[in-house]
Amino acid sequence: MTSLPESDAVAQVKVRRLLNEVLPQLLASNPSKLSEVNADIERFKNRTGLDPRTFDDLALGVRYTHPSPGITKLHTVALANGSFSSGAMVAAGRIAANGKYREEKYQGKTIYIFTIEETIRLFGVFDFAIREIAASPLDSNTLALGDATSIRTVIDVNRGRKRGNAELIALASRDPNAIIGFGSNLSPTLLNNLDVGNASIMADLSTLRQVYGSVATTATDVDLFLAARTVNAEAARNLGDTLEGFKQFGAMFVNRLSGARGVLAKSALTNLKISTQANELQLRTAVAQSDIAPFVGN
Repeated sequence: MTSLPESDAVAQVKVRRLLNEVLPQLLASNPSKLSEVNADIERFKNRTGLDPRTFDDLALGVRYTHPSPGITKLHTVALANGSFSSGAMVAAGRIAANGKYREEKYQGKTIYIFTIEETIRLFGVFDFAIREIAASPLDSNTLALGDATSIRTVIDVNRGRKRGNAELIALASRDPNAIIGFGSNLSPTLLNNLDVGNASIMADLSTLRQVYGSVATTATDVDLFLAARTVNAEAARNLGDTLEGFKQFGAMFVNRLSGARGVLAKSALTNLKISTQANELQLRTAVAQSDIAPFVGN
């Protein structure tokens, strides 16, 4: 994460643990779904030349832009490191692209821009519609992925230019055992672009300035943590009171849900703990891995 360009949000995913430990554990009782996920990973590899199973960690940096009133766009760059050869992976991407790629030179590095123009599934779980993806080896075991503009900023950072993510990285790294950790700044412009359809709720949300959180696993559960930092302690208490009200109100609705969706919702709501510490609101819940398994890959 320290090699990311200046970002509004950062995240880290421990890919090797996710693919080799967490997913097989989640899907231990559903081998057909595990086979399907593995097949999706193989298709991703064949289509892009990138093999997620060779990644150790994935660091993500996101910048928010607001090209017009009410519009927010996300510009994301990813840094993958692992046991792969970044040069060999780019070469595989050129073969997979079947000639549909171009090259750009920048600060002594080569940026390869591949034309995909389809929806592909990342890690066998997340669907993305991708028109183009750019890649550039930073060193023998680190690969930058994103759009060409974002990758140029990564190259600049790694040539000694200013890095400004120390606070966000600290937030994203609060739980060293987490599979996923993230931290984000929330600007007034970003919050104003949200449309929640309720003026009272919007007033509470407008006091947010940062969010961070993590996803971790135990032998049986998935633990979720989310924290929101507000402008002052009173704002945190008000937001906590609003969420306590939602928790009580939501209990009436989750009881109407049936099947796996109802089981998951009831478990998450029953285990939800809401607390405040000074200007920070914290949410914690845990759900059984067996309750999440039906939704993996869907």
